[in-house]
Amino acid sequence: MAEQKESSVLFSLKELMSLEEDRIKQEDDERKRKEQAELAARQEAERRAREAEEARMRADEERRRTEEQRTREEQARIEAIRQGEVEKARHDAEAQARLRAMQQQQEHERALTSIKQDKKKKQLTFIVIGIAALMILGGAGGGYAFYASAKESQRIQALKDKEIAEQKAQLDKLSAELTAQNEAVAKAQADAANAKTDADRAAAQAKLAEAQRQQANLQRQVGAIRAGGGGGGGGGGAARPARPACTCQAGDPLCSCL
Repeated sequence: MAEQKESSVLFSLKELMSLEEDRIKQEDDERKRKEQAELAARQEAERRAREAEEARMRADEERRRTEEQRTREEQARIEAIRQGEVEKARHDAEAQARLRAMQQQQEHERALTSIKQDKKKKQLTFIVIGIAALMILGGAGGGYAFYASAKESQRIQALKDKEIAEQKAQLDKLSAELTAQNEAVAKAQADAANAKTDADRAAAQAKLAEAQRQQANLQRQVGAIRAGGGGGGGGGGAARPARPACTCQAGDPLCSCL
């Protein structure tokens, strides 16, 4: 009977130990399950935070690229407008220079035509004077007088021809210089239009003012020659026309009357 009780007690103790082991195992499994769940939740939260940060960075990068593209497009548009204005100013300057050169060429041709017409008128006048002298004096005396008159007329005509040739040569020279100066003015205008800084613009404006001053000086000289080109008289004793007052500035290397 005592052995049966002892055996029952041992069985109870084994049952209790088995139950305790099961309880401990369950608690350990529950703890591990909770730890794994917490780890998974923490990893999920970290993944979501990382994805949100990456999405934010991608959005910022996309905004930055979009802003840079917009800035480049705006700069390109402004540069295109500026280039268009510069090109228009250059075309306008070239057109004005060509127009001035054409006007100068036309004026030069008109001056040459006037000089030629004046020369023909003078020759006709000398012939009429010679014939009249021949008719009045008659005979040998008239022939000698005509000969002397013709010689004097030839001498005077030679002087007039020389003066006309000198005027024409001077007019040609000044016209060529004026054409070159017109081109220099056009280039200076284009340089002023293309200047990018205030210093460059000021220097270009100074060069343009000097080029325009020389251009005006040459125009005055050409006008002075044209104004005095057709005023010569037909008689040997006629006074030569007074030369126009010199309008050149002191020290001007292009002036012909200093």
